[in-house]
Amino acid sequence: MKSELSVPRRSYNNNSSNWQPRNNGYNKSGSRFDNNQSGGFKNNYNKDGQRPAFKTSYNNGSSYGNSNVGGYNNKSYGNYQDNQQSLKQVEWGTKTLRPFTKDFYVPHPAIVSRSEYEVNQYRMSKQIVVEGDAPNPIQNFDEANFPDYVMQEIMKQGYEVPTPIQAQGWPIAMSGRDMVGIAQTGSGKTLAYTLPATVHINNQPEISHGEGPIVLILAPTRELAQQIQKVAVDFGSSTQIRSTCVFGGAPKGPQARDLQRGVEICIATPGRLIDFLERGATNLERCTYLVLDEADRMLDMGFEPQIRKIMSQIRPDRQTLMWSATWPKEVKKLAADFMDNPIHINVGSMSLSANHNILQIIDICQEHEKEMKLSNLLQEIGNSAEPGSKIIIFVETKKKVEGITKNIRSVGWPAVCMHGDKSQNERDYVLKEFRTGRSSILVATDVAARGLDVEGIKYVVNYDYPHTSEDYIHRIGRTARSDTTGTSYAFFTPSNFKQAKDLVSVLQEAKQIVNPKLSEIAQKFGGFGGKSRWGYGGYKAQNQKQFPRFGAGGFTPSQYNQAY
Repeated sequence: MKSELSVPRRSYNNNSSNWQPRNNGYNKSGSRFDNNQSGGFKNNYNKDGQRPAFKTSYNNGSSYGNSNVGGYNNKSYGNYQDNQQSLKQVEWGTKTLRPFTKDFYVPHPAIVSRSEYEVNQYRMSKQIVVEGDAPNPIQNFDEANFPDYVMQEIMKQGYEVPTPIQAQGWPIAMSGRDMVGIAQTGSGKTLAYTLPATVHINNQPEISHGEGPIVLILAPTRELAQQIQKVAVDFGSSTQIRSTCVFGGAPKGPQARDLQRGVEICIATPGRLIDFLERGATNLERCTYLVLDEADRMLDMGFEPQIRKIMSQIRPDRQTLMWSATWPKEVKKLAADFMDNPIHINVGSMSLSANHNILQIIDICQEHEKEMKLSNLLQEIGNSAEPGSKIIIFVETKKKVEGITKNIRSVGWPAVCMHGDKSQNERDYVLKEFRTGRSSILVATDVAARGLDVEGIKYVVNYDYPHTSEDYIHRIGRTARSDTTGTSYAFFTPSNFKQAKDLVSVLQEAKQIVNPKLSEIAQKFGGFGGKSRWGYGGYKAQNQKQFPRFGAGGFTPSQYNQAY
């Protein structure tokens, strides 16, 4: 018999939903250039209507402080002593496990009445591929049969229709089945597992002091973990679902106290969670709903041993949902080892591909030209961008992040920066400045490339081209979220030429125009021999017409729009 879902087991109390950050302090290093104006593009022009160019050197370092990572200096966190020891293997076969409920799905009559043909047509139209005996997808929020407390928040947030991964993922997750979801960034996967998690929690016995979480969500980076927690707070507050975010680079004491007080949801990076498990700050005996978000990225970052150790601490009859942008053999092996007959969902291509709503512009240039090109590009964007547009600039090193940010700010652009040496308070401040638009430019290393979900990012600039096409795709995926459009730029120098073949493939798959010079480089350095269907950067295949180019390889936005 299904559990009654219409009435939550908790009542809302404004004073007891989630704990607020304990320290909002932030030093002035890396903060925005405070001109008492919003982070727009139309201020600080000179008398000719132009911004001054950047200073051409930042090799002497910068004035930004590199704060040490927030840590701890004693052996006690909260109310427990630091007794770090290796985790013991749990012999689940010898344990008597308390039964729990995980199937809450009651299909809507409209779903039941649809023919197999109608279901297949819907899946085809949304590029949904399913392996396994999956329930039929929903086509609107009413068909999800969520409890009222979930539906009220959906309406409050302004969502209109479910994304494909939500439409197919919700019925599976609500049925208590294990699931593997393959989807690109911006697909709406966070809601695809968070809303069923909320229902799951509200149908379990309440946790007691010292008990571990009911829901565990593992994520590769602190930024992604914090964004997941925001969604968890939004949809869990009405029923007093408590959550905490556990990650490195922040003091352990507050995180440990949250865990000891008791939380229903723990969002964690693997390394910090292992640390707390080994020190006895928490346990996973109550965990019955496990999510691995960006599983491929976690394995790329070397977290597989920690993930396996964590999963061994959770009862084997749990419900597990694994999310990944790709499906390499390492992720397949992890799923085979720890999941029970999972249903597979794939939305879009099985191979990693760029969002087709992003205009990709590749500028082939020399290394020494990049500073001036960035200055010109920001000038061009500033003249043409709609108000409120945000820019992310990706660079390779921490030192260069600081230097470029300093140069951008010196000519009046509202810029902030983020990299691995920033303390958690600094990172929180930077993200707040960027999200609110007070600073419209974020300069960052790849620490912000994955999981960063900020509204209004219209431009991504790859100042330093990344080492892999996967990182390139994830970087530019910060724009054009949720069916919007965006533009990406990449400075492509001789040191990157060996990646030209892969880049051409990415551009062609996304139906982008390919610079003939880039195709020549791909042939010379990567063996690319296919004939391009798409021209690029000063070349249009249909009429062989030559257009002015941005630098050596691409248009400025206005030139591109005029030409095409």
